[in-house]
Amino acid sequence: MTIIKIENLSKKFNGKPVLEDLSFSIDKGEIHVVLGESGCGKSTLLKLIIGLLTPDSGSIYIKDKNVLDMPEDEFDELRKKIGFVFQGAALFNSMTVGENVALPLKEHTKLCDNVIDANVKMFLELVNLVGFENFKPAEISGGMKKRAGLARAIALNPEIVLYDEPGAGLDPIARAVIDQLIRDLSKKLGMTSIVVTHEIESAFRIADKISLLYDGKFQETGTVHEIKNTKNPIVKQFITGDPEGPLTIKKSKDEYLKLINGKKTMES
Repeated sequence: MTIIKIENLSKKFNGKPVLEDLSFSIDKGEIHVVLGESGCGKSTLLKLIIGLLTPDSGSIYIKDKNVLDMPEDEFDELRKKIGFVFQGAALFNSMTVGENVALPLKEHTKLCDNVIDANVKMFLELVNLVGFENFKPAEISGGMKKRAGLARAIALNPEIVLYDEPGAGLDPIARAVIDQLIRDLSKKLGMTSIVVTHEIESAFRIADKISLLYDGKFQETGTVHEIKNTKNPIVKQFITGDPEGPLTIKKSKDEYLKLINGKKTMES
């Protein structure tokens, strides 16, 4: 069953195309990883899906409904079924970990405090943060902040979770822990997930399907096995990290001299 369908999606910033005529679909329960270089439009795609940005053209269907045609109040209700894990965790520094996780429940439900506290404990247990509910974000590590952000994102039992660079800034072990959590929670809770990242190892660990976003389009979409064995030179260079290939910007000697001279002029 298709739960998210994107058709001919395009977005420009200051006249520069970021996404061009992008189309794809995601099945219920699928973990779909969107790979790509920094600045290629991965986060923009998530913001378009959640309604933080409006596309220039195209359609976004969530559960067979075009969200671009929805009245705002109806879209607000739909957003309650979508969790968002921000790149920097985006925890409120003035609140404890427990208060951060409880916030969606206090804002969007009529649950009493005792039930909310029980839910917070349950979600913190899912992300291995029991005992840290009274800590402030400044008192915990980066990986723990990410886990707290994940607990908050799933507090309303969403059907869809969007992850913006969940492993950014973490050491390899902390990143692997986050990857395992994403995989486990998605499968245990039956959530559909879109994960945007440039971390190849993470993508291979968690994905059911992977798409490489480049030049405003998906260059290839496939399973981990298919992407690992790709014949597409753009995809191949990205996953191998080869410095030579179609992704590498090659400048002529004259262009480099212009850059160097320009830099010297600015410094002087």
